Amino acid sequence: MTLKDFLNSGDKFAASNGISLQEIAEDYARATMVVTDKHSNAGGVCQGGAIFTLADLVFAALVNSRGYLSFAISSTIYYHLSGNMGDTLIAEGRFLQNHPKIPAAEVVVKNQDGAHIATFTAQGYSKKVENKFDSLM
Repeated sequence: MTLKDFLNSGDKFAASNGISLQEIAEDYARATMVVTDKHSNAGGVCQGGAIFTLADLVFAALVNSRGYLSFAISSTIYYHLSGNMGDTLIAEGRFLQNHPKIPAAEVVVKNQDGAHIATFTAQGYSKKVENKFDSLM
């Protein structure tokens, strides 16, 4: 099983919200989500929690791509623009610090037109438990 398959099938919350990892490579991950009515908040735009979940799945792909079971221990998100119904949101993440125990990463969320929707930063904790995946993709 690949890390991509493991996260796409194992993160039930992300999957139930239409979030899908598209790519995991060394020090890079990308996921997408199409904003539908089920993502809308009372103001008629994409709920911030949906955008957070999209970015968090990318972070999970990054920190778990290094071979050890890893989790977020702190995360912050800044919303720059609203996601609108029908938008395809694309989250791309890269390491800020690829520390073996406490990695840090940034995930940028844009829409299909390249508008910057949100910036997510997080730190993780990597346990001494090996992930045993055939490959990343």
